[in-house]
Amino acid sequence: MTSSLIYGKNENNRTSAILLAADRETGLAHKPILSQLAILALGMAVFCLPKPAFAGTYIDKGMVVIDLENGIEWLKCSIGQQWDEKNCIGDILRLPQEAMGQVVAQANEKLGGKWRLPSRKELESLVCEECEGVKIAAETFPNTVGEPYWTGETNSFPPNAYWSVNFYNGNSFGRFPGYKELAVRLVRDR
Repeated sequence: MTSSLIYGKNENNRTSAILLAADRETGLAHKPILSQLAILALGMAVFCLPKPAFAGTYIDKGMVVIDLENGIEWLKCSIGQQWDEKNCIGDILRLPQEAMGQVVAQANEKLGGKWRLPSRKELESLVCEECEGVKIAAETFPNTVGEPYWTGETNSFPPNAYWSVNFYNGNSFGRFPGYKELAVRLVRDR
């Protein structure tokens, strides 16, 4: 007999888990079972669990985080911070869009590769609605500030406005002019 914990979303958009048992020889699934602890605690076969933020979609490689879902690599720390093998330390720099060419050139020279600002979709994929406080997985991206971060995308409606993603509330905004100074996290394609 083998068992697996299967995750899915329930009708309230909360992560649910069902423990399934399967016959090792035939692979046929049996009725859902739960541990005695879960049965005692909840008295039902389906229960809600907080799924670890981004479980299975990121690989931590020190100062770089591989994003399997988007096929990119993120700098773990915001621009201005340094990775000390345990945490992102130092002060986050807030920069205008006009400085991004220089920031990217320095990252390419010092870190290798072709770094860039993330797209709106890529940066929005880091938003963790379930996370307390800053809306990003702090264990994956430590010491991220709860404020807007630049994307590399302009907004087509207001002239000279760029898209940003705010990790205080998880919302995206396309209203900031390029001279506004925001936090930055770079990516590169894999």
